[in-house]
Amino acid sequence: MVMEKISEGKTKEVFLLDKDHVLLRFKDYVTAGDGAKADIIDGKGVLNAQTSALLFRLLEREGIETHYVGMKDERTMIAKRLNMIPVEVVLRNYATGSIVKRLPIKEGEIFDPPIVEFFLKDDARHDPLLNYHHMRYLKLMNEEEARYIEGIVQRVNAVLTKVVERLNLVLYDFKLEFGRLGNKLLVGDEITLDAMRVREPQTQRILDKDLYRRGYPLEHVKSAYEEFLGRLRNVV
Repeated sequence: MVMEKISEGKTKEVFLLDKDHVLLRFKDYVTAGDGAKADIIDGKGVLNAQTSALLFRLLEREGIETHYVGMKDERTMIAKRLNMIPVEVVLRNYATGSIVKRLPIKEGEIFDPPIVEFFLKDDARHDPLLNYHHMRYLKLMNEEEARYIEGIVQRVNAVLTKVVERLNLVLYDFKLEFGRLGNKLLVGDEITLDAMRVREPQTQRILDKDLYRRGYPLEHVKSAYEEFLGRLRNVV
């Protein structure tokens, strides 16, 4: 049976399964710079699908509702069909990435409490930063919803930080996306090394997409993703 493709992004295809569910097929593409840089890493889609599945299951066990239902195959996730909000929600425990370019903050500074930021999903405008007023004006979410999402992201941070520490790593930051299911706001999209930064605490060795951003060989990037998933399978 041919599935109806309802959307496609840089790293995933979304197919309609039934009126309440979709299939998310993870592709082997890796991208950076709002898609300006792109390559194929054979098997990356499987690694990201498996990583997402483990982390979504972990969040569900901790009482955080997500779109995750199960796996159709090794690279295809079954998920609740959400009305996705085109906003990326980033939680930062340590300073790295865009925040040290935008603000007078030094690489590696610790944020206590963590900083939560909202960005519009818009490659053409390079994902501009949003505040509550912008989101209300653009009819993305109201302030009450934004504050609720901030609370969920803080809960996710507690869960992810704990499991990453068990991997003998440090969680620098991560990105989540949310969607609506009726009057509920659920965690959707993916939780992978494409959307989080993890480091070894002593050496600062990188095990995430920053390797690709910094020009490391593709096989080095794949090896880091494989290593993280291997470690994760041992503790989740």
